[in-house]
Amino acid sequence: MSPKSSSPNLGRWLIVVIYALAMAWVEAAVVYYLRSHIDRIEPYQALPLPHAGGFGMAEFIREIATLVMLLTVGMLAGKTWRARAGFTLLAFGVWDIFYHVFLKVMCGWSNSLLDWDILFLVPLPWWRPVLAPALVSVLMIAWGTLASQSEPPVSKPTNWKVWLLNLTGVGLALYVFMAEALRVAGGGVGALRHLLPEQFNWPMFLIALALMSAPVVRLLLLLRPNKPPLPAMQTVAD
Repeated sequence: MSPKSSSPNLGRWLIVVIYALAMAWVEAAVVYYLRSHIDRIEPYQALPLPHAGGFGMAEFIREIATLVMLLTVGMLAGKTWRARAGFTLLAFGVWDIFYHVFLKVMCGWSNSLLDWDILFLVPLPWWRPVLAPALVSVLMIAWGTLASQSEPPVSKPTNWKVWLLNLTGVGLALYVFMAEALRVAGGGVGALRHLLPEQFNWPMFLIALALMSAPVVRLLLLLRPNKPPLPAMQTVAD
């Protein structure tokens, strides 16, 4: 039995995507203004996180507020907890990808998908090439779309092993993003402000990405149409 289609959710899907696009533009504009003010359009340079008055706390709270906004739109759009989680991840994925697209439109950065950037400052700076979170966002959009546009079959209970793989991948990816910050965290805020990572652990990240894709793969398998059994061969009497 395959999941039932929830066609009325297509309208909600579109509204969430439009919201995420608008939010991505606002986010990119804010970051553009901030980076212009402190001369950090290119984040990978000497003293990437300079002390700038009260900007640090303002940025910290802004990042938390961004996550609250993405969660809120998901909660409002979905009718079930599964759909709410799907819409939240859909919004997050679209927002993250188009934030970088719009930043490129506004100021010409990034120069390539391998340019270093800081994704979040909570709880430590997340240094990574632009491509890495974009790949995670593609998974978010895929699962969010599948989860929000279909209902799970009653005969298929939640597979906890799939989510265990996913959470392991999430933890591993977070470690890769913050590995360099963890390495220098003992040196205090000054060490974190001066941190410029030199390499990204792509093999470990790709393993994390594969683990995180487990729920997407499972949903795709559940969505496969059931093929009717072939009719039995009958002999025709002469």
